[in-house]
Amino acid sequence: GGILSGSLALIADALHNFSDMASLVIAFAARKIARRPADERMTFGYGRVEIVAALINYTTLILIGFYLIYEGGMRMIDPPEVMGWTVVILGGIALVVDTLTAMLTYSMQKGSVNIRALFLHNLSDALASVAVIVGGTLIILYEMRWVDPAITIGIALYILYLSFTEIGGPIRTLMLGSPPDIDGNDVVRAIQSVDGVVDVHHVHLWQMQEHAAALDCHIVVEREWMGEADKIKENVKSVLHERFSIEHSTLEFEASDNAHQEAQVFGHRS
Repeated sequence: GGILSGSLALIADALHNFSDMASLVIAFAARKIARRPADERMTFGYGRVEIVAALINYTTLILIGFYLIYEGGMRMIDPPEVMGWTVVILGGIALVVDTLTAMLTYSMQKGSVNIRALFLHNLSDALASVAVIVGGTLIILYEMRWVDPAITIGIALYILYLSFTEIGGPIRTLMLGSPPDIDGNDVVRAIQSVDGVVDVHHVHLWQMQEHAAALDCHIVVEREWMGEADKIKENVKSVLHERFSIEHSTLEFEASDNAHQEAQVFGHRS
């Protein structure tokens, strides 16, 4: 319809809808794979596949956004003839479909970055369809052909804004970054507050999945406390669970007279 009517805005909406279809397939496949249990090849399980799916979806949106800006800029120079009524009718159909799809994914998107990426696809599609309808109406009433590429650029900028705002989360997770809602220094201070703990170093804090934080670190205790290592470990794990919801932690104990010297708090020196 976009090609027949000469409307780049309608083509933009169609491309965005096509990417939504691909997103649905990717999101569905990712959800199925993510439920697989851990095995000898994937010892942390398959939960991160949803993060990969979200990254693919956002990257696709970014590429589409830049392409539409380029095409819109070229058409602003020489706006082509556009069939306004075709644009309005197809834009209306797209709006109904996009709105229904966004409503279906709204309740699920709060707990999954994968579904959130899909929901944002659908929401931006619905808004783009509104803009297309408005543009088609202006073309019918006032022959404002430049409105079509202008709306296309607006849609593209909105797509890029949403994508760049959200893509940081999946990248952070895949780069083994610490959870954004957990302060690593607070975690260290909480461990140090446990009776028997002298120091903490070589701390690694990351997300195994979107809602599953993990930690491993070295804990230094006085030599006379080494016999109480199991008790200290139990207390540390309890603090990590209660204060930071960290379920998975690997703790290595060192006696203070045999601890790493000048060890850095976070990570290891390469």
